[in-house]
Amino acid sequence: MMKAMVIKSYGENADFEPVEIEKPQVKVGYVLVKIAASSVNTVDTMIRKMGKDLPLSPDTPAILGMDFAGTVEAVGEGVSTYSIGDEVYGCAGGLADLPGTLADYIVADANLIAHKPKNLSMGEAAALPLVAITAYEGLTRAGIKQGQKVLVHGGSGGVGHVALQLAKHFGADVYSTGGDDKQLALIKQLGATGINYKTESVEQYVSKHTDGTGFDLVFDSVGGANMLNSFEAAALNGQVASTVSMCELDLTLAHFKGLSLHVVFMLIPMLHNFKREKHGEILRNLSQIVESGGLRPVLDEEKYSLEQVAQAYARLESRQAIGKVVVEN
Repeated sequence: MMKAMVIKSYGENADFEPVEIEKPQVKVGYVLVKIAASSVNTVDTMIRKMGKDLPLSPDTPAILGMDFAGTVEAVGEGVSTYSIGDEVYGCAGGLADLPGTLADYIVADANLIAHKPKNLSMGEAAALPLVAITAYEGLTRAGIKQGQKVLVHGGSGGVGHVALQLAKHFGADVYSTGGDDKQLALIKQLGATGINYKTESVEQYVSKHTDGTGFDLVFDSVGGANMLNSFEAAALNGQVASTVSMCELDLTLAHFKGLSLHVVFMLIPMLHNFKREKHGEILRNLSQIVESGGLRPVLDEEKYSLEQVAQAYARLESRQAIGKVVVEN
């Protein structure tokens, strides 16, 4: 048996209930992982609230949670990359028919995980998979190159603070927007030039930092209506990567500037069992970047246990968190 935090119905005030359920059995191509920590992402809070209005939500009763770090306890047939005792991390459940990480154990597809970076704690490693794969995918699909001027919208958020560091790792000159002193301090600490979007217009900061020519690549972790700011900030024939594009927008400016738009929806491999091995490959690359000192997740100052997961979700939804909200088992 194992402990899990289960949600029995969806909605604004949906409760997490502690239950004892059968410990999952390992299967072909999968590994059984004892979870040490997981992290909360915006998509988790959306599933909890919206339920079946989102096509990716699991049937209730459901175990939510996508990111985790932990130790391999059993290895399924056909898996040669992992052994019992290995420390791993990944994003491997909590949607569709894949049970999530708010539990003692997860049976994870071996293609969706990688060996945990050696220089991170379990909590730090659990903070990375979803946001780091998203950031890596957006930057690489947009063809990031050394020496480019890159703008990251929302550089103190979960995805943004990773995108900022990865852009620096890839050799770009990085700028990032924030809305208050705390956010801008973190952006500066992570090595980017901060832009206060509340006091500077797009035209002003484009003029100040690019002599009016615009940024080669804009990574927009805010998205929605903010994508119009991204189009305005981008250089002619520039690249825009967005993680939030469930909206209607006027693409006229993007047309006349010849922009390329890259929509990043990193859950596709999990949802559709489509090229899952690509996520494992990205996670292995990320482990190397972390171990070389190129990336470190920022964890919110508030700490939560598995039983306090409702408070962890509330913390992320409050928009008061700086960095990732982590749940320790």
